[in-house]
Amino acid sequence: MSFHHRLCALAIACASLPAAAQWSDTSIGIRYGTKFREPYIANDIAKTIVDLQHASGYKYGSNFFNVDLLMSDHNDPASPGSSAGAQEAYVVYRTFLDAAPVLGRDFKAGPIRGWGLTGGFDWNTKNDAGYNSRKRMLVLGPTLSFDVPGFLDVGVHELWESNAPYDDYTQTGVSRYHYKAHPMLASSWSIPLGSLPFSFEGYADFIASKGRDEFGDQTAPETHVDGQVMWKAGGLVGAKPNTWRIGIEYEYWKNKFGNSWHGPAGHGAFAETPMVRAEVHF
Repeated sequence: MSFHHRLCALAIACASLPAAAQWSDTSIGIRYGTKFREPYIANDIAKTIVDLQHASGYKYGSNFFNVDLLMSDHNDPASPGSSAGAQEAYVVYRTFLDAAPVLGRDFKAGPIRGWGLTGGFDWNTKNDAGYNSRKRMLVLGPTLSFDVPGFLDVGVHELWESNAPYDDYTQTGVSRYHYKAHPMLASSWSIPLGSLPFSFEGYADFIASKGRDEFGDQTAPETHVDGQVMWKAGGLVGAKPNTWRIGIEYEYWKNKFGNSWHGPAGHGAFAETPMVRAEVHF
């Protein structure tokens, strides 16, 4: 089975879970920016990103699935000397098990709505000239849910990450390398802005060093924040308010993938990227 067939099968399987969903939301989105960065690349990179996203809730918790298809311009080449840009698929899956329905108790107290256990994985593949990432990462840890309009979740999760890169310049690869297990302080949110047809959404991850990388270099702590203000624009096309949404997005990424921007990776490991975004919900 080809990569694209496997990816489609995974998307369909996750989008259909769980069968007894109490609510669900599936969307296709596109975003674009010209200030992306990649470690060891000095120039800014323009990227178009198409995403498929699904979230659903059931009696004992919720599921979240997202796949990004990232298409770079020539500043992030697909192979040495190529004028074509690299392409990447990045998959995120998270499942949240809510302690209240599982244990039959109400844990709401003050600003805390409840707590539970989050697990999941990240998976990627990329065909760039220098690294050709094949990331695999497992995620597990507790999460607090705060009592706000919409939702705000904050968790401390342990990460088990590995990669098996291949260098097109030297035509040499690295067998799958496992980094040191390391923690992440993770938050995600979606909060309506009063009675306005806008919402503030995003996530912020603060990731500890994962030890030495596959080349023997010490990795650095990583900060990754992505926030967006989205407008419920369904009325423009005669649809329900939350069907079509457009907005602006901003991504801050320091020490990208654990590469210190003060080291050989240079300013490519530090990005501040504004984007425009549009999505349709089903």
